[in-house]
Amino acid sequence: MAETEIGKPAPAVPPRPSVLSLNIPSKSALYAAYMPLLRNGGIFIPTVRNYSTGDDVFMLLSLMDDPAKLPIAGTVVWITPAGAQNSKAQGIGVQFKSDESGAEARRRIESLLGGVMQSGRPTHTI
Repeated sequence: MAETEIGKPAPAVPPRPSVLSLNIPSKSALYAAYMPLLRNGGIFIPTVRNYSTGDDVFMLLSLMDDPAKLPIAGTVVWITPAGAQNSKAQGIGVQFKSDESGAEARRRIESLLGGVMQSGRPTHTI
């Protein structure tokens, strides 16, 4: 525990959320990463960093040709470890927060995916 200059313990500071940047270049990559079954929606982020479920993260998400990055706060709800069965990519599933940024991300993603969301093709999570 950190100490102040007068010898008293410093107040606990909650850890800052991790910041992740994700560029999704195509509709097929977006389909594979999007997690519509999560409340508020969510996205799979390939990463080798260690996370635990419940960790807060902040994402900067780029969708295809759109130059604007979507800033999205979320919570880790899924972990695919290294060496997972079926050669699934290592990474985390992040549920969008129930705020305006999460709602906007879900609207944009579902608008881009349209009818593709009903596909039975495999994704990074299922």
